[in-house]
Amino acid sequence: MKNRMLLITATASSFFAFASCKSDVADNPNPPSTGTTPPSTGTTTTSTSPVETNPPNSTYRPAFTGQTRVAGVRTTISYASTVLTTALTSPWGIASLPDGRLLITQKTGAMRIATSTGQLGAPITGIPTVNPAGQGGLLGVRIDPAFVTNRTVYWVFSESTADGNLTAVAKGLLSQDETRFEGVTVIYRALPAYRGTAHYGGRIVIDPAGNLLVSTGERADNVTRLQAQSLNSGLGKIIRITKDGTPTAGNPLATQAGARPELYTYGHRNPQGLAIHPTTGDLWQSEHGPRGGDELNRIQAGANYGWPTITYGLEYSGSRVGDGIQQREGLEQPVYYWDPVVSPSGMTFYASNRIPEWQNNLFIGSLSGMHIVRLVIENNRVVGEERLLASEGQRFRDITQGTDGALYAITDGGRLYRIDKQ
Repeated sequence: MKNRMLLITATASSFFAFASCKSDVADNPNPPSTGTTPPSTGTTTTSTSPVETNPPNSTYRPAFTGQTRVAGVRTTISYASTVLTTALTSPWGIASLPDGRLLITQKTGAMRIATSTGQLGAPITGIPTVNPAGQGGLLGVRIDPAFVTNRTVYWVFSESTADGNLTAVAKGLLSQDETRFEGVTVIYRALPAYRGTAHYGGRIVIDPAGNLLVSTGERADNVTRLQAQSLNSGLGKIIRITKDGTPTAGNPLATQAGARPELYTYGHRNPQGLAIHPTTGDLWQSEHGPRGGDELNRIQAGANYGWPTITYGLEYSGSRVGDGIQQREGLEQPVYYWDPVVSPSGMTFYASNRIPEWQNNLFIGSLSGMHIVRLVIENNRVVGEERLLASEGQRFRDITQGTDGALYAITDGGRLYRIDKQ
């Protein structure tokens, strides 16, 4: 397929309506349906009807106004979406190199460098063997802030052991000729291992202090689900470690009896999105719900985010999860949730000034929803939502901002997009 350019007007994808669907590729056999798109008339300060028009799966009520189905917004500046390449194989994570190129993981176990025009380098060798079965594989990736001098890259992958599979974190030095990783070590493993192949989590970011923050899933099955609430388990958590893989000093749960010292937050299902706000420095996270109940959370050290005790989702069968409650004292409420699901994956805040109305907005790749979510956030609340690139019919797996200020997004179908002011 040749590279192509799509000119997208202000609301070319603001009002697509999607059918209820499940959260990830193994759970989502039915593609969403689309509705019609009204003409562009609004501005980002003008509210419209919510972008979701399909009925929710449950009768659960939000805890506060604006927690779900907030008013829609419309981008007013014309912007362009360019497909740079279609030659990737199940890409999962994307990160910007200092020179403007992009480092991309592929679920099957390869990592490749793409230029800003879409030229792909050969697969980089030296990566430990991944288990790509189910939802596993080579997952999130992050470049060391001092990459120019230390050549260090960190990544998350699903590792097979004698006891089962687990979410692991590795680091290595990219060789000067960019053909291989050297000195590769696995610096963290989320224990216990489990023989399932779902809900690995798998995102990684580096906080302003230089620590690694990594999301882990609760591994999906009922036998492991409750470990999201267990402080002696690494499943269903956000963990905070040093660049050598040791627990960061001062982690908020380390003093509790039996708690794993690397834990930062707990009570997560399958968190596939992590991003740090460019002005506040706050960590934000997205995670997949079951049938409904996808969440966006602002992460606070030591907090319990509730899964599976509270949720706005149902079991895939349509029955309640546990006691079917949505609020309990001591358990954090999501800042925002979706029902039906959009399956939120990788995400990034927009810190560029190229499209001023997007500044500090959050952009999230949507899998089953097949669009890019744009959220306007004010005072830690979502005040507007837009759906971008919905006409593409792609499962958007991850998105990042390049050094040129443009957004770059990858899809399960092997595409790399550049999104920028026209």
